[in-house]
Amino acid sequence: MTHDTAPPSDLTFWSFVDYAVRKAEQELPSVNADAMRMVLTLNRATSMVVYDLESSVHRPRGLTWPGFRVIFALWLAGPMEAKTTAEISGMSRAALSALLNTLERDGLIVRERATHDRRALQLTLTEAGYGAILGGFRAHNRRETAWAAALEPEERTELVRLLNKLMAGSTEAKAKFRN
Repeated sequence: MTHDTAPPSDLTFWSFVDYAVRKAEQELPSVNADAMRMVLTLNRATSMVVYDLESSVHRPRGLTWPGFRVIFALWLAGPMEAKTTAEISGMSRAALSALLNTLERDGLIVRERATHDRRALQLTLTEAGYGAILGGFRAHNRRETAWAAALEPEERTELVRLLNKLMAGSTEAKAKFRN
């Protein structure tokens, strides 16, 4: 049992990946270290990018990351049912439902009953929401550009290709998704 050993004092968010893989291999020699390293690295890189975007772009504008995702979806896809908004923004219907109260209170969206099904909610971006997403997305895209600058254009293309391949493989892995 090695969990009684204190971690190194210089352990960081990023260095934890190597440390965790080594410790897991010690505890469970049959662990698939490559898969563990890939998922931990992907998760941590995503967390870093999302935190940077939320803290440097969206929070100063009064939005959360989920709030940005919703108004971004409505901006690009137009008015749509709440269930579709939840799906394409990658959140549960329950999480979206709670978030809609805030977005509506802040005047960024309007909720109405859908004309084709009175049980369904139709979400629409307001003029204020449109203004918020235009200003916010310009700053958001500048941060995306700064992150992307670490890679050469061919590397960015290859990374996107590999991520698409990973997502296509999620079917074989019987991965669960929010819906």
